[in-house]
Amino acid sequence: MNWRPSASLEALRGRAELLARTRAFFAARGVLEVETPALAAAPVTDPHLASLATRLHGPGSPDGRTLYLQTSPEFAMKRLLAAGSGPVYQLARVFRDDEVGRHHNPEFTLLEWYRPGFDHHGLMDEVDALLRTLLGAPAAERLTYAEAFGRHAGVDPHRDEVSTLRRAAGELGAGCGLAAEDRDGWLGLLLSHRVQPALGRGRPTFLHDFPASQAALARIRPGEPPLAERFEVFVEGVELANGYHELTDGREQAGRFRADLERRVAMGLPAVPLDGRLLEALEAGLPPCAGVALGFDRLVMLALGAGHIDEVLAFPVERA
Repeated sequence: MNWRPSASLEALRGRAELLARTRAFFAARGVLEVETPALAAAPVTDPHLASLATRLHGPGSPDGRTLYLQTSPEFAMKRLLAAGSGPVYQLARVFRDDEVGRHHNPEFTLLEWYRPGFDHHGLMDEVDALLRTLLGAPAAERLTYAEAFGRHAGVDPHRDEVSTLRRAAGELGAGCGLAAEDRDGWLGLLLSHRVQPALGRGRPTFLHDFPASQAALARIRPGEPPLAERFEVFVEGVELANGYHELTDGREQAGRFRADLERRVAMGLPAVPLDGRLLEALEAGLPPCAGVALGFDRLVMLALGAGHIDEVLAFPVERA
């Protein structure tokens, strides 16, 4: 058993400096720092994110009730926006089950912020400014999802047949366990194995305008094909942030939640409750806005030149 921190004291000082500079960045722009609960009655429904759960015993729940450790503070922050908070940001401790590796620790820090009146392009501008401030990065490039897949995987992600995507992924020796017609699954494999490693080399890359089927909580822009107003940010092949021009329609959000629950059943995953308070907030009126979640530990890794997330955490899960 090793009681010592896995990060050096020099790395912890560097992390503290980045936290201070992040807070200064948002203070200068008039964005309010907030804190929301780590425990919530309803988790994310996304079947690709696994929540950790615990039991609370107390008045009104003698047998205990299940609460979920948040995978993201998104739902609670949107409730603040609907209540009239204006622009907000948070440095939140979040938790994801079954995620351990070079870039993953089950407990980690998300820098998440929301900008009323911004669309995804306006928010990309601000993320770019933050990366220049914290990493000294040069101006970022922007690629559509289609441009990136054409350049680095040689496929059209919106129009090619699934069989074409499958062949392209098969050339990598990848794809075991995916259903033959799982279009988004094959696209995900191509993204992780062929496209992503080429992104962010020498300067950050914004990947935007995703397939509508991968909208998550983003707006869908009508067209041929319809596109999700979503972006991801990559630096030196590392996925750093995920942002949306946010969906504000409560009915459509409820429908996406229900579709997630159907996929969870099909995948053999446990059912989870829907976040009724978020849906009520959307019905009350979420202002038009854009939001982004940035992996702060990964940003520290990039800033300090660390090769493993354990090098920037005082006590990763193995030493918790």
